[in-house]
Amino acid sequence: MICESAALADGGPGVRFALGEEPDSPVGFVVRYRGTVHAYVNRCPHMGTELDWQPGEFYDVAGLYLVCATHGALFQPATGSCVAGPCRGASLQRLGAREEGGRVLLLNEEAAAAGPTEDTP
Repeated sequence: MICESAALADGGPGVRFALGEEPDSPVGFVVRYRGTVHAYVNRCPHMGTELDWQPGEFYDVAGLYLVCATHGALFQPATGSCVAGPCRGASLQRLGAREEGGRVLLLNEEAAAAGPTEDTP
């Protein structure tokens, strides 16, 4: 399990989670957009930096696009495609997620075994 469904509001803060048990494992994140959850690896395709400017803050001020805090690239929340910025045409790495019984689940449960990261809001 990544988080409770209630933790995600449309265009609101996302939830970060570890993609492994090692301290240097990549981090994933999940957000809600137009009622559906979407999960990605928290890594910009341009520079490899994490997107969120504060833990869990992935959306632009309007709540329409995911934004890279490093250089302002904008990504479609439903597809992960970059629509503006230096990585235009590239995409975030999608992770399979679904909602079931009031919980958000990662389709590969092994990757989510570590649960949310400590800096999850």
